[in-house]
Amino acid sequence: MIDKLEFLLALARERHFGRAAEACGVTQPTLSAGVKQLEDSLGILLVNRGSRFQDFTPEGERVLEWSRRIIGDTRAMRQELLAAKHGLTGRLRIAAIPATLTTVEALTTPYRERHPAVQFTILSRNAKEIFQLLDDLEIDAGVTYLDNERLGRVSNVPLYREHYCLLTSADAPLGNRDKVTWAEVARLPLCLLTPGTQTRRIIDDFIAEAGGNAQPTLESDSMIVLYSHVRTGQWASVMPARMAATLGLADIVRAIPIISPQATHTVGLVVPAREPMTPLTAALVAVARRLAQL
Repeated sequence: MIDKLEFLLALARERHFGRAAEACGVTQPTLSAGVKQLEDSLGILLVNRGSRFQDFTPEGERVLEWSRRIIGDTRAMRQELLAAKHGLTGRLRIAAIPATLTTVEALTTPYRERHPAVQFTILSRNAKEIFQLLDDLEIDAGVTYLDNERLGRVSNVPLYREHYCLLTSADAPLGNRDKVTWAEVARLPLCLLTPGTQTRRIIDDFIAEAGGNAQPTLESDSMIVLYSHVRTGQWASVMPARMAATLGLADIVRAIPIISPQATHTVGLVVPAREPMTPLTAALVAVARRLAQL
């Protein structure tokens, strides 16, 4: 039964029988037969089929929800039994929004000190993708803003309050200032994250609140790309202060606090709202709680 539920989750994720089969390491006929056997055993139609996958029936959507719970609990049980015998092992999968990627090492480094046999996969994703990946059991945890999204079915641990700064060359307009306002920032030639990112939406909102209108001449989903353009002296950017602090700013680039209004947002860890948690996730939450107290 569990393998057939895994087939169903893969089909929900891939929306294609062939790709779902490949993800599960089986042939397409094997996956199709497994889904059909699941339908027969439950006595309901789960998937609308034509010449290819179309969508799930309403009953299929409900079975999909139960499948996530059952598979999540099964994986947690297996992890717990393995951990009891061998200690924590396996791979911890974390996705973070671009603005918080540099925060992840504050979690993974102390985690590895306590559990050296655990391996890590770190992904850069937007907030919507993080919550979908959590739902689909594709990641174990996410790092994102907590007060700018509907958190849904997750537990969270607040880590810190994020502040924002203007990144600009020292000899550019405003480059000699100790602080600037959002209204002043709006008048600069900006390079910013792409509109689909949570950080960009936050920046746009703060600029709009100050009466401005963000119209960047360059957009990217990479903070490194933004920083490299600021170094030319032709652009300025807005970044979370923690991200700017990790870039190793050269003498020609300054990070200037943005005030009026003083803007902050809470960054935190999000994990599936499941009890008991998997041992890997529970250990990460413990590290996050210690970090939050510093």
